[in-house]
Amino acid sequence: MPKAVRVHNHGGPEVLVYEDVDVVSPAAGHVRVRHTAIGVNFLDTYFRSGLYPAPNGLPLVAGNEAAGVVEEVGDGVDWLRPGDRVAYAGPIGSYCEARVMPAATLVKVPEGVADEQAAAMMLKGMTAEYLLNRTFKVKPGDTILYHAAAGGVGLLVGQWAKHIGATVIGTAGGPEKAALAKAHGFDHVIDYNSQDFVEEVKAITGGKKCDVVYDSVGKDTFPASLDCLRPLGLFVSFGQSSGPIPPFNMGILSQKGSLFATRPTLFTYAARREDLESMAANLFDMVARGIVKVEVNQRYALKDAAQAHTDLENRKTTGTTILLP
Repeated sequence: MPKAVRVHNHGGPEVLVYEDVDVVSPAAGHVRVRHTAIGVNFLDTYFRSGLYPAPNGLPLVAGNEAAGVVEEVGDGVDWLRPGDRVAYAGPIGSYCEARVMPAATLVKVPEGVADEQAAAMMLKGMTAEYLLNRTFKVKPGDTILYHAAAGGVGLLVGQWAKHIGATVIGTAGGPEKAALAKAHGFDHVIDYNSQDFVEEVKAITGGKKCDVVYDSVGKDTFPASLDCLRPLGLFVSFGQSSGPIPPFNMGILSQKGSLFATRPTLFTYAARREDLESMAANLFDMVARGIVKVEVNQRYALKDAAQAHTDLENRKTTGTTILLP
């Protein structure tokens, strides 16, 4: 029987259980996919811990992205066939050897993009795509601040934003992570362990501050992130690795310069098929042309998913992590 990593009770990495699962033949509009590589994201820990509710309750198969090969096609699916290489970011359930899923959530992986790359970049890469092209359309000459610059999304954002022509400022913890971020497009990297990022941003920009702040850290960087924005700037909170931002009075946005704030998710931006295809095409193009390089820095066996989560939450990983079935 195929194996999967499931969560029966919310908690720490120890609740991830490697066990047998049934995988049925696909119904109409669905396909069966055999995974070749599975992406690991901080988002996965939110569903494991219960911070984010499981869409269909417990037990749940963890994970939100993967690449693989189509094994079987259900009725009504005429654009995929067995043997096609595919990848996806959502729905939840990727920590497994094989699964049945809606065909509409899949995109074909083009030549020139390896399975490990595809698995490692779907969620993170399409997050970078919507952040830079849709939530705030970054233009040449813009100045952006990105927290956790050495993380999986951060390393992609740095390269992509630099290609666009922006001034790219990042924060990271320690000299090794700062050096990694600088090697991936960041013009300036602030070590939040030893520097005040608000003061550093003011110094770097000559007091003008940033057009947009992208923040996946949450509690530890708020409200200081707002002090890095120019008047009418945009605060983009798209994660909470340090914990959720506490409730705040909206008046703080007016006090700090008539600021805008948003809490986007990839799954909203990619809900329409045409948007999913457009986002994936943009991402694959950047990778195929070598503008954005996707580097897998950590690999674990699927059965060792708990160790992968432990290392991720203890900030022992950089860039991209994958599981191998």
